[in-house]
Amino acid sequence: MHNKFVIEALDQGLAEALINKIDLKTKPQGSLGQLESLACQIGQIQQTLEPEIRQPKMIVFAADHGIALEGVSAFPQEVTAQMVQNFVNGGAAVNVFCRQHGLGFEIVDVGVGQLLSEQGVQRCKVANGTKSFLNADAMSKEQCLQAIDVGAERVAQAAREGSNLLAFGEMGIANTASAAAIMAGCLGLEVSDCVGRGTGLDDQGLQHKTAVLQQAMQYHQGEYSAQQWLAKVGGFEIAAMVGAMLEAAHRRIVILVDGFICSAAALVASQINPLVTQYMIFCHQGAEHAHKRLLEALEAKPLLDLALRLGEGSGAVLAYPLVESALVFLKEMASFDSAGVSRERD
Repeated sequence: MHNKFVIEALDQGLAEALINKIDLKTKPQGSLGQLESLACQIGQIQQTLEPEIRQPKMIVFAADHGIALEGVSAFPQEVTAQMVQNFVNGGAAVNVFCRQHGLGFEIVDVGVGQLLSEQGVQRCKVANGTKSFLNADAMSKEQCLQAIDVGAERVAQAAREGSNLLAFGEMGIANTASAAAIMAGCLGLEVSDCVGRGTGLDDQGLQHKTAVLQQAMQYHQGEYSAQQWLAKVGGFEIAAMVGAMLEAAHRRIVILVDGFICSAAALVASQINPLVTQYMIFCHQGAEHAHKRLLEALEAKPLLDLALRLGEGSGAVLAYPLVESALVFLKEMASFDSAGVSRERD
C-alpha cells in the first residue's frame, strides 16, 4: 500500500465563501448549474476565492497488454507503438484538441513492446507490456508499484514546471479489457456487466472478449484490495494513471478524468485514498457499455455525453473549455452591487 500520498480534504468553510461569491453574481442563484459547482470545487482545490489555471497539460501513458494476444481487441497489438509515434508526430485526436485549447502535451512509455523511435517520448518503461492475465498476474507487486511511481513522478515534474491542472490519457491495445476486469474486481461485479466493445468489436468479438474475461476472473477469484486487482488484471499505463492521480491530489492539482479506462484508474485511486475524488473533474460519459455504471459507483457527474469511445484523453480536453468558463465567470462576471442590478425578492 502506498502511504506517501497524503491528501487533504477540501475546506468546507472556503466552499461557503465561494458559494457566497457565486450567488452575488448577476444571475439567478444556481442558474449556471454545474459551472457553479466546478468554480467552487476548483477554488477549494486551489484554496482561493480567485482560482486560475496555469500551464494546463495532458499526459498520455502508453503500454502494451499481454491479454491482447487472446484476441480481445479489434486492433492488433502493434498499433500501440504506431499510435505512440502518431502522438509524437502530433497527428492524433488528442494532439489536435490540445493544440486547439492550449494544453501542453506529453507521451510517457510505461511499457510499450517496441517503439520505432524514442524521440519525443518520456522513457519510463517498466517492462515490454504486461503478461496475459488469463492465467497469470498481469504484473508483479514490484512492477505495479514501479508503474504507480512513474505516474507520480511525471506529475511531480509537471508541478515543478508550474502546472496546476492536469488531464490524463492512455494508449494500450486491449486496455478496455483490463479496465473491465479492474471494475469487476474492485466493485465485486460480474465481468459480463463490465465488458464492452472497446474500439469497435462486432457481436462475435464481444462474445469472445466476454468469454476470455470470464475465464480470467475465474482464475483470479478471491477478495483483494484495489491495488492487488491492479497488479492482477491491470496495465502499466493504468497503474501509472493511478499514481498520477494520487500525486496530483497530494499536490492540490486539478485532475481531469477522461473515459472508461481513466475512470477505472480513478476507481483504484479512490479505493486507495477516497479523498482523491475531491480533486477530480469527470469530463464525459463515454459509449463504452459499463462507463455509466462506473461513474455512478464513483458518484461522479460527468460534464459531457458525446458517445466518445476513442480514449487518449480526448474527452478530457474537449471538456477543458467548460472548466475555463467556470473560472472566467467567477473572475469577470459582475456582482449585483457592482452592476447596480436589483436582486431577487426574498
